[in-house]
Amino acid sequence: QVHLVKSGGGLVQSGDSLRLSCAATGQYTRCLSVMGWYRQAPGKGRELVAKISHDGTSTYADSVKGNVTISGDNAKKMLHLQIDSLKPDDTAVYYCNAGANGTYYIVSELCRNVDIDAWGQGTQVTVSS
Repeated sequence: QVHLVKSGGGLVQSGDSLRLSCAATGQYTRCLSVMGWYRQAPGKGRELVAKISHDGTSTYADSVKGNVTISGDNAKKMLHLQIDSLKPDDTAVYYCNAGANGTYYIVSELCRNVDIDAWGQGTQVTVSS
């Protein structure tokens, strides 16, 4: 099992910066191959913001490139999302996600055949104009 605990979020002004963090705990954290942040705006579906793989490769949604930075501390199983120059369009519930694929990423025998798609509780980010 993997449990995700988030911190950060809240009400900010347009142009402000914000940092969201997510901590992964549990028996299978060593098996995680990717962690990321998703968001869901009012009336819209959940979308990827950014994700980072175990090898450090990061992927960003086109809509946030240039003002979002994702980073991770693999030893501490922490994930951070720095959002700069916030806009009202960034208003959404942000979710931390962690994934493991027990077929393609097996860091130890413990991880073999362990598939994980874990979600943290969402955190509301509201950007006022």
